[in-house]
Amino acid sequence: MIILVINCGSSSIKYQLLDMKSDEVYDVLAKGIVEKIGLEMGCLQHTATGKEKVVKDIPVPDHKVGMQLVLEALTDGEHGVLKSLDDIEAVGHRIVHGGEYFSSSALVNEDVMKKIEICCDFAPLHNPAHILGIRAVQAVLPSVPQVVTFDTAFHQSIPAYAYMYGLPYEDYQNYRVRKYGAHGTSHQFVAEKGAKFAGLDINNSKIITCHIGNGSSITAIVNGKSVDTSMGFTPLDGVIMGTRCGSIDPNVVPYLMKKENLTPDEMTEIMNKKSGFLGISGASSDARDLDALANSGDQRAKLALKMLTYGIIKYIGSYAAVMNGVDLIIFTGGIGEHDADSRAKICHHMDWLGIRVDTDKNANAHKQNKDVVEITAWGAKVRTLVIETNEELMIARDTKEVLGNEGLA
Repeated sequence: MIILVINCGSSSIKYQLLDMKSDEVYDVLAKGIVEKIGLEMGCLQHTATGKEKVVKDIPVPDHKVGMQLVLEALTDGEHGVLKSLDDIEAVGHRIVHGGEYFSSSALVNEDVMKKIEICCDFAPLHNPAHILGIRAVQAVLPSVPQVVTFDTAFHQSIPAYAYMYGLPYEDYQNYRVRKYGAHGTSHQFVAEKGAKFAGLDINNSKIITCHIGNGSSITAIVNGKSVDTSMGFTPLDGVIMGTRCGSIDPNVVPYLMKKENLTPDEMTEIMNKKSGFLGISGASSDARDLDALANSGDQRAKLALKMLTYGIIKYIGSYAAVMNGVDLIIFTGGIGEHDADSRAKICHHMDWLGIRVDTDKNANAHKQNKDVVEITAWGAKVRTLVIETNEELMIARDTKEVLGNEGLA
C-alpha cells in the first residue's frame, strides 16, 4: 500500500511517501518539506530515493497550494516517483492533540474533524494547521481515505491519579484541564522497537523512553502502556527545552505578569518561545550551539545544558520508583540520538538503579549507522539503547491498520 504521510505545521508541510508491503517490510520512496507557507516566498525541498535533492523557491500562499506542490513533486517526470496521483492509496496525518477523544488512530470523517477542532484550544499552534492539511488533501485527492494519528493517544492509558492536577475538580469537568502528554507516537515506536531488540516481552516490561530534542519528554511505560509522562496539559511542561521553560512554580506566572504588565498571550509567548535554552543562555535554542559555547567556557550555556541533564535524571529516578524498577532505558530524538556527552551525563552515577553505559559504545554510537545501538556496559542490570525514532513509519503502520479494520485496505 502506497501511503503519503503528512505532518503540517502552521507554515510548513513535512511529508514522506512509503510503500508499505507489511509493517516490517517497506520502502521510503520520497520525502521532503514545503516551508514558509503564507510568506512572500516559500520553498520546496524534495528528495526521491536514489535521486538528487530538488530545492525550489516558489510562492506558497496557503496549505492547499503547498499540498499541490507536494503532489506535483511526487509525480514529476524527472524527480518524481509516481506515475499518477491514482497511485496514492491513503494519506496519514500526524495530529498533536486529540484530547480525551482519541486513544488510537482514526479514519477521517466530519465527526473526527469536529473533535480535532475542539482540541485547537489545547494546541492552538498545531491543530489548526493539521486541519488545514487535511482539508487541503480533501481538495486535491477527494477520493483518497485519510487517517489521523495523535501525539496524545498513547498517553490515554495514564491513570487518573497521574494525569489529574490538584485544582478544583470542576476545572477538569468543565474544561478538561489535565495532563495529556505529547510525542506519544515516538515513545510508542521506540518502546516497541527497543523491547523487540532486547528480547523483552513488551507485555511484561518496564521501559523509560527519553525523547530529547528541541522539545523533550520522558515517559514511563509498563507492559507497553504509558503510565506517566513529563509533558502535561500542553507540551510546555516537564524538562527545559529549546525555547520552552519546562516545569515552573505556577505562581511565577501571575507574579511576572504583574511585574512586567503582561497579557496572558504575552506571558504564553515568553514561556513557549523565549525561555528554555534560549532564555537561560541568551544565545541560542540549539543544543549544538550551546555545546560549542560551553566548551569555550560560557557559563550560561553550561547551566542550560546542566539543567536539561539534571531534569532528565530526576524523571528517570522518579519513574523507576513508581514502576518499582526498570528493564530498559531508551534515548531518541535529535539530542537523544546524537549527543553522546548528554547521554553519558544523564547515566552517570546511576549504578544504584543498575544503569551503566559503556564509554566507548556510547561515544561511537552515531558511527554505527544503525537504527538501534546498544550502549549498555558489561554487568549493568538495566539495558540502555539509542534508537532512531520514526514517527512517519508509525503513522503509515497505523494508517494501514485502520483502513484494514475499516475494510478499505
